Amino acid sequence: MARRKLYVETVIRADLDELWTRTQEPHLHQRWDLRFSRIEHLPKTDPDAAQHFRYAVRVLPGLEVGGTGVSVGERTTRDGSRTSALRFGSTHPLSPIRSGAGYWRYVPTGDGVRFLTGYDYRPGWGALPDRLVRPLMGWGTAWSFDRLRLWLERGVPPEVSLRRALLDAGTRAAFCALAWWAAPVALAAAVTAGALLAPPLPSTPAARRCRRTPPDRRSSTAPSTLQTLEHP
Repeated sequence: MARRKLYVETVIRADLDELWTRTQEPHLHQRWDLRFSRIEHLPKTDPDAAQHFRYAVRVLPGLEVGGTGVSVGERTTRDGSRTSALRFGSTHPLSPIRSGAGYWRYVPTGDGVRFLTGYDYRPGWGALPDRLVRPLMGWGTAWSFDRLRLWLERGVPPEVSLRRALLDAGTRAAFCALAWWAAPVALAAAVTAGALLAPPLPSTPAARRCRRTPPDRRSSTAPSTLQTLEHP
């Protein structure tokens, strides 16, 4: 069975330059993106060359899974949109991703900037475990995009967003546990459904606010620079 490519899109009411900065600068990117705990640019001898980088994900206290990547950004002058393409990979035995490639696209609109990504990867643990990992990757990407949106639109720092999300999840779990402990099965099931479906507070990040399928062919088409981008 063919792997399903991942796609996430949101609209952020913010300045395009500021959005570009918070997604392209490593020390800012690692603050909002749940998929990374550390990102570092490697030195370049040629300012026009692609940017190589290292990344790491903290899977347990004191244990990080690292990898390397290369990215390049291009600017489209006709409509003001911008695109960033990247390739990445890891040889760490605990990494769920062996190698992958994707892009970010920034499209100015009357409602804000359409910020979208499309990417795919070769699983590090095999096809069967990836049936669980891939949906989690998609959810983590969407959740992170909404976290970034709150940072830009409402000024909510990513660290505060995370605490609010944990509090939200804990509150929902507590309601469910109390219902199953003290209420009849039918009522407990209704409370659980309500806890899962109730929308989060506007200042709490949620993956459900992001589009997960491309609205048109152009959105799902990788930029040409990705085809010529070297492997890290």
